[in-house]
Amino acid sequence: TRNPECVYPVLVPNLKGLETALACNISEIGIFTAASEAFCKKNINCSIKESYERFAPTIELAKKNNITIRGYVSCVAGCPYQGDVSHGSVGEVSQKLLEMGCSEISLGDTIGVGTPGKINELLKTILPFLPIENVALHMHDTYGQALGNVYVGLDHGIRVFDSSVAGLGGCPYARGASGNVATE
Repeated sequence: TRNPECVYPVLVPNLKGLETALACNISEIGIFTAASEAFCKKNINCSIKESYERFAPTIELAKKNNITIRGYVSCVAGCPYQGDVSHGSVGEVSQKLLEMGCSEISLGDTIGVGTPGKINELLKTILPFLPIENVALHMHDTYGQALGNVYVGLDHGIRVFDSSVAGLGGCPYARGASGNVATE
C-alpha cells in the first residue's frame, strides 16, 4: 500500500515510459538530460537539443494528466567523456527545462568530481538566473565530497537534496561513479 504522505517519482526516458507509468497512478515524473553533449549522447543517445524535442510530447502528456515534472541535469561538475562542463551550459539547460514545464531542476554531479569550491562557483554563476525554490542538488559521493557540496548548496539557499539509502546507486555510463550522498 502507498503511504499518502510520500511522493513516488518515476524516471521516464520518453513518451512510452510515461504511458507505462500512467497506468501505475503516478503523480510525479523525472526527465533527464545533461549539460554535456558527450554524456547526453552516451546516456540517452541524442544531443541536448534533441533531448528537448523528445521531452516535448512527454511533458505535454504529463501536464494533461496533472503530473509534476522534475528535470535532471547530469554532469554539472564534470563529464567522464569531455572533462570540464561550462557553467553556461548548466544554466542554459536548467533554464530550458524550467521553460518547458519542469517544476524543479535537480543539478547532478553525476561522476562525483565536484568539490565545495567547484560547486560554489557553479551556484554563484547560475543561481542569479534560476528561482532558488526550483533548484535541487544531486551529489554523487565518488571522492567523498558530496556532503561538503550539500553544505555549499545550503549556504546558497537550496533546500532540496537527492540522497540514497547507504549511498547506493551510480550511473552505468559513468564508470567508477558511486551513488548519491547517503540519506543517513
